Parts: sequence; C-alpha cells; structure tokens
Amino acid sequence: MARPRTTSDEAILRAAGRAIGGHGPAGLTLAAVAAEAGLSPAALVQRFGSKRGLLLAFAEWSASGTGEVFRRARQRHDAPLAALYEALNELASTMRTPEEAANGLAFLQLDLTDPEFREHAVAQARRMREEITGLLAEAVAVGGLTEDADPVRLARAVQVAYNGTLILWALTGEGDLVRVLHSDIDHLLRVHRPGDSDDPPRRPTT
Repeated sequence: MARPRTTSDEAILRAAGRAIGGHGPAGLTLAAVAAEAGLSPAALVQRFGSKRGLLLAFAEWSASGTGEVFRRARQRHDAPLAALYEALNELASTMRTPEEAANGLAFLQLDLTDPEFREHAVAQARRMREEITGLLAEAVAVGGLTEDADPVRLARAVQVAYNGTLILWALTGEGDLVRVLHSDIDHLLRVHRPGDSDDPPRRPTT
C-alpha cells in the first residue's frame, strides 16, 4: 500500500519557486528543491519524474494561479483600481532582491525557446491581460477612470509597464520593487484618472 503524501504538490511547487529565486532554472537542482521542501530528491523524482517535469509543473501551477491572485485582490477591495494595484503587488512580491528577480526572469528563456513552457507562459500572459482589462473596464464604469480610457489598450500598457519594471529593477535594484511598481503604474494611469475620482490608488504597505 502506498504511503500517504505528507507534503502537497502546491507546497513543493512553492518551495520550487523559492529555489528558482535562489538559483535560477539553469542552476536549479532537485536537491535544492528537496532541501527547501523538506523532502528527499528521490521523493521529487517519484512525484515529478525529473527536473524538467518539476519545472513544467511549476510553470503550469504559476499560470493557473494568476486568476486566483486577482480573485483574492477583488475580495479585499471594492474599488477596481485598488484591486489592480493589490494584484500586481502580490505578483511582484515574491521577488525580494534583484538577484531573485533576475533568477526568476531567467525562466523567460525556457518560455521563449521550449514549446511546452511557452504554452504555459502564453496562458499566463493572456489571463493576466484579461484580468487587468476587466478591472480597468470596471474602473471606467464606476468613474475611477475617465470615459475615454480604452480598457483593452490600457491593459496592454499596464502589462508592458509591469514587465518592464521587473526587468529594470532586476538590473538596477533601485528602490523597493513593490513601491517602484506602484509608482510606475500610478504614473501610467494618472492621465486617465478624473480629478474627482472616488477610486484612488491604494499605496502599498510593504
């Protein structure tokens, strides 16, 4: 009879995310993930088959979790723009140092060159754009953004600014990432925000 699993796949994939931040996907070993998860490398092989299998599982899990991040932000905030800032902050908050950001961004090489990884990356990017577009459309509807703001076009600009901020911060390390990200997105949206808006941006607390 098989022994019950005492560590969930989600816990292992969270540990993998931390290990990727410390080593990058190229330098990652099953031993590093196992140490982070409190398991043996053999247990990871049994569950995921190989390092590639683990990385693919991580990519799929990350992509599927994007919608959940936005769902939680919507639960915490009634104002659409506040929920948008909260979701983007949470997505970026796993990168605590420029080195971790650089290691995380190194995953992009896999996303661009390997069709299986690319599939998950595309799904994640599209879901993120959909969620941002939805929140911006809601902000227009409630007066948080001006009526002439195009949620679809503006969502693309927000997503580009988000990714650009991560890359630039990984290079320079200037400032706190969450605060820098908030400032960049705020600057982008400010021109579309009416002066009497009752949906102000929420400043990050971390």
